[in-house]
Amino acid sequence: MAKKSSIEKNNRRVRLVKQYAGRRRRLKTIANNETLTMEERFAARLKLAQLPRNSAASRIRNRCEVSGRPRGYTRKMKMSRIALRDLGSKGLIPGLVKSSW
Repeated sequence: MAKKSSIEKNNRRVRLVKQYAGRRRRLKTIANNETLTMEERFAARLKLAQLPRNSAASRIRNRCEVSGRPRGYTRKMKMSRIALRDLGSKGLIPGLVKSSW
């Protein structure tokens, strides 16, 4: 089980990304639009830099929803390899059969 503070920090980042997504997208399109003047683009970059760092989507860490583990994450199931194997062995994941020979 991961530290509760790490899990909460990541959840806070997810909330900030959702909150600032529209504003960040608008400023990025202005900053990358080459038909605008250099001053307008630079002003958009400055406003973008003033937004909270944790509102960037690249700062979100994929974590297991069962244990909070950040490594060995499976995107399809949204859980780590350990939790996936454990729940699969118990038969709680439909269609998943643990191999044994």
